[in-house]
Amino acid sequence: MTTTQTAPVIPSVHIRALLTWVAIFPLVALGMVLITPVSVDWHPVLRAFVMTLFIVPLAVYVIMPRLLALYVRAATRRRA
Repeated sequence: MTTTQTAPVIPSVHIRALLTWVAIFPLVALGMVLITPVSVDWHPVLRAFVMTLFIVPLAVYVIMPRLLALYVRAATRRRA
């Protein structure tokens, strides 16, 4: 039985930076819109703390794996 393995597609640091920005920017923009009505009087550091409590886990565990999977699928299709 022969198995054919291909080298994993590892995005460059530039692609990872772009994908991270694509994940983070919309989350921050949406977070700012959603949190502003209740956080007008908050200190900016508290506002940033509360936003990052939601944005970082969402980006790391939900958005980034999907973006990386899309990139790998596209890169694999390009290789073939």
